[in-house]
Amino acid sequence: MPQRLDYLKESPSQTAGPYVHIGLAPEAAGFSIYRQDLGQDIAGPDAPGERIRVEGIVYDGTGVAVRDVLIEAWQADANGIHPHPDDPRAAQVASGFRGWGRAISDFDSGIWAFETVKPGVVPERAGRPQAPHISLWIVARGINTGLQTRLYFDDENNSADPVLTLIEQPQRRETLIARKTGPGLYRFDIHLQGDAETVFLDV
Repeated sequence: MPQRLDYLKESPSQTAGPYVHIGLAPEAAGFSIYRQDLGQDIAGPDAPGERIRVEGIVYDGTGVAVRDVLIEAWQADANGIHPHPDDPRAAQVASGFRGWGRAISDFDSGIWAFETVKPGVVPERAGRPQAPHISLWIVARGINTGLQTRLYFDDENNSADPVLTLIEQPQRRETLIARKTGPGLYRFDIHLQGDAETVFLDV
């Protein structure tokens, strides 16, 4: 007779705690145990496309920089191809392109950054084009469940993007737009709460 387990209760949830960097990016925490932290190389040195750097700060609800945040980035290559089996064009992805990486905030300033190539237009499942974007997943102390959002570019045509158009208030869409601040440089700040709260996605 199988043992009944319905008397067991769900364990209490907890945040990522102070050890997120040790486990996921030990080099940032001062532990040199790998040749290179996993996730530092998103595009690879030979991937074609416009080389860009994206940087920003994650702010809490009081406007203070979160200095121990970890951000994972997922994106397509410059031709809009994901290196994933669900993408029917995955075999054509740029050589060496990983499409995934991690960014760690600076413990003093709170600035996080990553370098990659600017993604191309990606068709959604229904065939509609999605504007160039990078998907972000944010985890830090005080966050029980990782937060999912997207980063779009202010120098691209985002008007018909099927995800952005789901956001009814135009001013809220602006929280997902990275601003170009120089050649190949974009700024994208993330607000966890408050009047300027970034739109987070339930995926």
